[in-house]
Amino acid sequence: QVQLVESGGGLVQAGGSLTLSCAVSKSGFTVEALGWYRQVPGNQRELVAKVSSSSTQTYALSPEGRFSVSRDNAKGTVNLHMNNLKPEDTAVYYCNAEARRYGRTDIHHYWGQGTQVTVSS
Repeated sequence: QVQLVESGGGLVQAGGSLTLSCAVSKSGFTVEALGWYRQVPGNQRELVAKVSSSSTQTYALSPEGRFSVSRDNAKGTVNLHMNNLKPEDTAVYYCNAEARRYGRTDIHHYWGQGTQVTVSS
């Protein structure tokens, strides 16, 4: 099974920085991509950033270069570094893995439990 455990959320003032971390357990699976999504009440969950197994990074249009994603395959972690945070970045942030079982080609999404990020103005 694929298990994702997030940490690092919290309350921060506008203009501040925060780093979210996600520990990945993937016994029997190949992880094709790791990333972060966020969701505010009433809205759909949206991609923030992800990084593939070949280190290709993908970012959403927002948050406009203020965030960066890093992946450490040896440690089994993926981090989201967030700078110059704005109140509109307030959301629950979810770690995501796109993974397939060994010997299979179908890829599925796996999610962490989510961590709250609140940015005060």
